[in-house]
Amino acid sequence: MSIVTRAAGANSDEKRPIPHPNYEGHWNADGSANAHAPKWAKYRAMMVGEFPSPFRGQKDELAHQIKHFVEKIDRLRPEIGGPAYLGTKPALTYIYPDVKNITVRQEMSKIDDVIDDVIELYQGAANIGSPLAMFNVVPQPNTAAIIASMLGQVFPSNYLEEETAWNVARAELESGGMLANLFGWNPIEAGCLYTYGGAGSFTYGTKYGLTRVLPNVRKTGVRTDAKIICSQQAHYVQQTATDWLGVGMDNIVHVRTDEANEMDVGHLEEILKDLTARKIPVATIICTMGTTDANAFDPIAKVRKLIDRYPNPAGFGKAILYADAVCGWSWIYFKDYDFESNPLGFSNRILPIVKRNGQAMAELSHADAVGIDFHKLGWAPYVSSCFMYKNAAEFESIHRRDGGTYLQARGAYNPMYYSLEVSRAPSGALAGWATLKYFGKEGMQAILGGILESKYYLLDLIGSHLDMICVNEEDSGFVTLFRVYPKGTDAKAQYKRELNDPASRADLLKHNKMTETIGNKLFKWYREGDKVEGHYTPYMSFTTGFRTTAYNRDEKDPEAVVYALKSFPMNVAISPETMKWVLHCVHAARDEVLKP
Repeated sequence: MSIVTRAAGANSDEKRPIPHPNYEGHWNADGSANAHAPKWAKYRAMMVGEFPSPFRGQKDELAHQIKHFVEKIDRLRPEIGGPAYLGTKPALTYIYPDVKNITVRQEMSKIDDVIDDVIELYQGAANIGSPLAMFNVVPQPNTAAIIASMLGQVFPSNYLEEETAWNVARAELESGGMLANLFGWNPIEAGCLYTYGGAGSFTYGTKYGLTRVLPNVRKTGVRTDAKIICSQQAHYVQQTATDWLGVGMDNIVHVRTDEANEMDVGHLEEILKDLTARKIPVATIICTMGTTDANAFDPIAKVRKLIDRYPNPAGFGKAILYADAVCGWSWIYFKDYDFESNPLGFSNRILPIVKRNGQAMAELSHADAVGIDFHKLGWAPYVSSCFMYKNAAEFESIHRRDGGTYLQARGAYNPMYYSLEVSRAPSGALAGWATLKYFGKEGMQAILGGILESKYYLLDLIGSHLDMICVNEEDSGFVTLFRVYPKGTDAKAQYKRELNDPASRADLLKHNKMTETIGNKLFKWYREGDKVEGHYTPYMSFTTGFRTTAYNRDEKDPEAVVYALKSFPMNVAISPETMKWVLHCVHAARDEVLKP
């Protein structure tokens, strides 16, 4: 039997069916589902409490769970003197690929159980805030950035357009302004897009060049073999960007690097002369401004002059100069440091180092675009990468496209028209923006300079051991690369022979193998929670190709390269005792692997 109602108005006699006739009958006066309600309604009533409350003063499950979550996080941390991993189970708890054989359960879980499962995922994860953790460029995020980025999860604000971002868009806009001022750009004319990582920034920089240089490329696609030029030391993301953009990895042209791992501008000029003569355009030239290990900076001011001297053939636009500064960007904080009065009191040992780094990064003013990572030398959470461009009017206009019909631009700031991403979470921008505001110039200078002081303390300790040698003493970053030899060996003399004398190639290979074995032994100790003399060991890494030997400049001999142990301190908790302990553990690992 059909349930009907009588409508008011001219057609009051018209009978119409009532949609969902039992819907109102599912609920009690307080909004809860009654005993006779269907199962979906009971689920819905329960779920209202499983989301953050939209109103002040209400019982909020989020606040309740965060309180308990913080307590569980604290239990996950080790006690003082504990290992460089979280929890009590350092081993992997799954087998790949068997772990993927899992189904979704039929009924809802309890939120406490899910959070416990989340905590369990972090059993054995690296405790990057530990002074024993010095394995790579992975810093501990600062508290302000963590809280700021978390707010972007509680109140999602899509950075698609101003309407959906509203005032939260200030985090991206003001980040761009602060960074532009640091670079020496006009902040009003510059632009900024937070993106999905260093690969995203590199892709933006490559695409910027293709769009500016190749006519009609946005409609016809890449139909010309435009070149992407970078140094031999450039990050491997060069392959990712050229592959996914369709320009092709074969169109990457590598410039030789010198002994300091910097781009050889003489070789770059040879390349540009050759391409000009053959009328082949260059889309983007990438200067690496701070390599991961060596902290090498390409001479970007000289590269700018060469771009101006060798323009692209007629019919093509001007090449983009992109600075891949994701690892080295924050050294720009020392661009204007008062080295005479030295207000932060850095030692004379590191003052020339930070001065050189600051002067190198001051050349970012010559770039058309810059990529930076706050989650590297910014001490912010993943992912907080930022692509900066000097000429916002150009970049945004040449990449502009129409938005969807369901979107209406109700404000002035609408990245949806030119950004790669459409769904753009604000968390990265909030983290970067909070970091810029929180640390200021002196805070960042203190972190950078303080960790550098620790690095050079370690270097001095290495120098006090006859059987050890630092192999990257000339580098100006945080990384210390060093080799340890058997007891009684004069490391300095032995390494010199291995590096320069082809007759010592066999020794080089033998000690390379020993270095790798020591590195693996240290990792095993760390991973299994083993102790040396009752104390936990550091989480370190090693490199299997830091540099080539003098007799292998052409790199035709893949084995004639230098292996080295790597200390990459990235947090403020490291102490002199930590550095002494690192070398003690290296000696212990050396002695272990050399046991007959």
